[in-house]
Parts: sequence; C-alpha cells; structure tokens
Amino acid sequence: MRLVVYNIRYATGTGPTFHLPLPGAGYLRSSRRILDDITQFIRSQEPDLVGLIEVDTGSIRTGMLNQAEHIARRLGHYTTYECKYGASSINQMMPIVRKQGNAILAAPHVTNERFHYFDTGIKRLIIELELDEVCVFLVHLSLKYRQRQQQLRSLHDLIVASPKPVILAGDFNTFWGTNEIFLFMRAAGLRSANAKGLLSFPARTPRVELDFVLVSQDIEVTDFRIPDVRYSDHRPIVCDFRIQRRVTDDHLTAA
Repeated sequence: MRLVVYNIRYATGTGPTFHLPLPGAGYLRSSRRILDDITQFIRSQEPDLVGLIEVDTGSIRTGMLNQAEHIARRLGHYTTYECKYGASSINQMMPIVRKQGNAILAAPHVTNERFHYFDTGIKRLIIELELDEVCVFLVHLSLKYRQRQQQLRSLHDLIVASPKPVILAGDFNTFWGTNEIFLFMRAAGLRSANAKGLLSFPARTPRVELDFVLVSQDIEVTDFRIPDVRYSDHRPIVCDFRIQRRVTDDHLTAA
C-alpha cells in the first residue's frame, strides 16, 4: 500500500508574494491552479491513502470549494475531514478559520472513522480511520513544545489501545526532529518510516524534519521518500508499506 502525507497550506502557495502586502496575507488567497497542481501530483503517486494537513473544507477563500472532497473526487477516494480546532474554540466562530481542517482520503474499504481531540493546544484534531488491517491516525501538533508533549501523551493512550497495527502520520512541528519524539515512539511501540532522517521543511531548502510517518512493529516499510515538490511550504511524504500478518499460537499448532 502507498501513503502520501502532505501539508498543503490550503493551496495558498509559497514565495515572497505570500507575505504581501502584509506578513501572512497569502493565507487569504487560495489558488485553484496550485490546488490542481497538488491534485495532479497526488494522482501521479497512485496512493491508497492520503493524509492532508491544512486543507480548506469550503470557505470564501476557496469560493466555497471543499479541497478534501475536490482531491478525493479526482482520485476516486473516500474522504473524511473535520475542523482542526476543538468544538468550544473561538476559531469555530471565525470566517475562513472555521473551515481549516485536516483530511484522510482512502481507496481501501473503510470499516470505521473517529474524531478525537487533544485537551491542550489550538490545533486539537486527531482523525482515526480504521481499515480492515490497520488504523491510521492523522495529526497536526502544536507549535509549543510543552503542549506537543502533552499531546503526545494523549496519542500514546490511543495508540496502545488500538486492536490493529497503527500508522501515525502528520505534521508534528518537531523542530528537534526525531530526538523530540524518541521516548514517545519507544513507549508507544512505534518507529519512524523515515530511516534516513530526510528533511521536509521548508520546501525550497529543507532544514528540519517536521512531517512524520510512524508505524507499529507489524508494518514493514518498503520505500520512503520526500520528493522535491514545492506547491506548499512543506514537501510531501510518500511511504510504501505492507502489513505483516501475525502468526498466532493456533496457527503454530495447526502447522
């Protein structure tokens, strides 16, 4: 199976003009051309699963176009998405901002989907998508170190309770890379699919490892790469994997 993880920055693009006429003004200008470029790139990878971070689910910025549904239609995928802020957040009352979310797109059969929320941080959403053989969690962690650590503690409890092998993916905002999540991975029984420590941010000249795919022991990573794609401020992740079937005592006895 192939997983693509991409922080698409609401298809607002990159470059110096993003900060004109004011710093961050580009967040108010989504580009259909950039969205189509992102969609075409994702299609070219022929993914089974797609994790989208910073997706607009239909604000005035995109002309009410839901970017998650738009990309899913082009791929022929199922999609689930939600606002990344908690239900009681003041962001839920703000135009444009209340339509900022994350999404998972899936070609395989989906057996269940759940939305969890962190107790701390501004970005609180955890999307859990359950397939026949694996549970996929998608997150966008806090920019603040202390809040990230509290969020990781909550993730630990969700992951160890999963009855199936786990993939945890997303934008972790870990400015110290794998070192920052080393103890979390050990405690949760996860390892990074990015064995070479490839960097993903910023897209033009990556200097830090912010975006991760973490997998449990029953998942074999067969390929991992970060293509030089610059439609967003992050580069996308492409990860190929397969589920290793567990050998139970009953199977051993039967054999």
